[in-house]
Amino acid sequence: MRRLSKSSANKLSADSQRLVSLAQGVAQSASRLEERNWEHSLDALLHKILKANHQEHVDAALEHLFKADLPAYDTLMEAVEAGSESCFIEHEGVHYEALLIAIPVLAWTRFSIASGPVPDEVRNALCAHLHGHLLAPDAHVAMAPTLFSIDQLPRTHAETFALTQRMAQAAVKAASLKAQANAPETAPFLADTRYLLAAVAVRMGSPMFAWQASAHPADREKALEQWRRQATPNIAPLLPGCGIELLMPEAYYVACREADRQIRPASIRAAVHFLTHTLGVETTALRAIIGSFSEEPGSGRVDEYRVAFTLRQSPEVVYGVVWPLYGAEDEDESAVTTFESITSPEILDTEVRTPVEQIIALLRACGVTHIKRHSEEFPMDFCDDCGAPLYPDAEAELVHAELPDDAPASNGHLH
Repeated sequence: MRRLSKSSANKLSADSQRLVSLAQGVAQSASRLEERNWEHSLDALLHKILKANHQEHVDAALEHLFKADLPAYDTLMEAVEAGSESCFIEHEGVHYEALLIAIPVLAWTRFSIASGPVPDEVRNALCAHLHGHLLAPDAHVAMAPTLFSIDQLPRTHAETFALTQRMAQAAVKAASLKAQANAPETAPFLADTRYLLAAVAVRMGSPMFAWQASAHPADREKALEQWRRQATPNIAPLLPGCGIELLMPEAYYVACREADRQIRPASIRAAVHFLTHTLGVETTALRAIIGSFSEEPGSGRVDEYRVAFTLRQSPEVVYGVVWPLYGAEDEDESAVTTFESITSPEILDTEVRTPVEQIIALLRACGVTHIKRHSEEFPMDFCDDCGAPLYPDAEAELVHAELPDDAPASNGHLH
């Protein structure tokens, strides 16, 4: 579940307080009928707030519930995501329901990962593959003419709501979409996700996806296989010099979260590959240092891990990778009792349960055998000059990651 900043005002507005009450009503419902009644009121209020671009009312309600009532927080978060990524529209007397979907592409490279315009012929081919493998026969679709980086996606629920409305109209009217003007710059990473966005619209009550139309949920996996096989040759030219993997096109927020999770292992592998080639060393010459980072040090809650890389014979941190946590992943750390229990060779023969176990297993699979984990909890500090995250060195000091002066120049960095 999403974590919020601590910057909202103490007193809730009337709309924020109403959101809190309705979310609690849904969470406390004792029957489906009662739950649906509360949900109808909650959805109507969210539609009004998002349409008016009053994101601050949503944020205040979410922050209040995050501190006071986690079940209701989850309920409100689910409702606001659904309300911003889907909509109901009318066109020529026909009522439609529409969904904004994200099509994630994992990419990794030693160079740079492209983003930007997508040629019309590529979009047309991808829409045809969506129709052929993923969507119900009567679905309408409109795809944005841009390959987005995460920096270029909507930043708020209100922005997502506006984009969904605009793209849904394009889908039912078979209209073309314009590229985003003045798009933010894309931060250079060696492993990152790119996104295609599309709106899918169907008549009210009709199936939207092929596995709904066939009434066989198991068809999802077959659809993903076909999508990867057919769409990869169309998307690969958009990302020259990159290895890529296509994920399932899904509802916007679900797809983005899954991409965030899936890119983390690629970031570790890309870091090791880049360092061994750039520095001209074997993987056994690298050392990895893992630190736990929290927005509230001392709370026992881990928000992310940062993995620093050094050469075994040198104290300087040459690169770093951030491994963010999502949902209740930080709660799983209680299953690990000692660092030795997760660095022993047997980890490769047992089920990987926690994020730390995943990180260590990945490092070892990449050939990095010298691994240190600090027991203390670090604050989430960043460089005052460039904003880059700081990483723990072997002495538990937070430092900037810098390649040696004699290393070849690189136009990428790792997260």
